[in-house]
Amino acid sequence: MGGTFDPIHNAHLSKAAAVAHALAFDCVLFVPAGDPWHKSSPETSGEHRHAMVALAAAGDPRFRVSRMEIDRPGPSYTVDTLRDLRGWYGDRARLFLVMGADSYAGIGGWREPEALFELAEVVVCARHGHPRPAQHRAVTPVDLTVPEVSSTLVRSLVRSRASIGHLVPSVVEAYIREHGLYRATSSSTSWTAAATRSGL
Repeated sequence: MGGTFDPIHNAHLSKAAAVAHALAFDCVLFVPAGDPWHKSSPETSGEHRHAMVALAAAGDPRFRVSRMEIDRPGPSYTVDTLRDLRGWYGDRARLFLVMGADSYAGIGGWREPEALFELAEVVVCARHGHPRPAQHRAVTPVDLTVPEVSSTLVRSLVRSRASIGHLVPSVVEAYIREHGLYRATSSSTSWTAAATRSGL
C-alpha cells in the first residue's frame, strides 16, 4: 500500500485494516513514496513521513513499513517497487497492490501499467463518489466504508491551529506538533521539500 502519507491518517489505516480482514492478508506493507513522479513534492521529508507511518502502524501486528522508495534514488515508480518485492519474496508469496478507485482510474498513465498486473494482484477499494472498476483479469474490487479524510485537510487544519486528533492517531498528532510540521511555509519546510526531491 503506497502513498506519500503526508501525513498518514485514520482513513489510510481503516482501509488497510478492512482490506487485510476482507482478503485474509498475512500483512500489509506500507511504502511511503520517496519522490512521487505524479504528484508535487511532499511537504515533509521522507524521514518524517516514514517515522509517522511507523508510529501509526505499530498499533496493528499485521502492519509493516518499508523504506524502499525513500532510500531509492530518483522518482518513485510502483512497478520498480513491485519488482523489488517479487525479487525478495520469489514465487512463494502472493503480492497485492492496494489502491483507491480514484488512483486506479488513472493507472493507464503509470509507468508500465500492464507489468503491474503481472507482478501483483491489484485490489481496488471503492470510495464514495468513485464507481467500482471495470472487470480486469487481475483486479479484486473491495467495497469499503472508511472516513472521508485527506492529508490535505490534515495539513490545512494544522496550519490553522485546529484540532486533528479525530483525523490521525494520537502518536502522529504528537509527532507533528513536536516537529512543527505543516505550519505556514518556512525555510525549514522548503528545505525538507528540497531534500525529498534530491533523495536526502
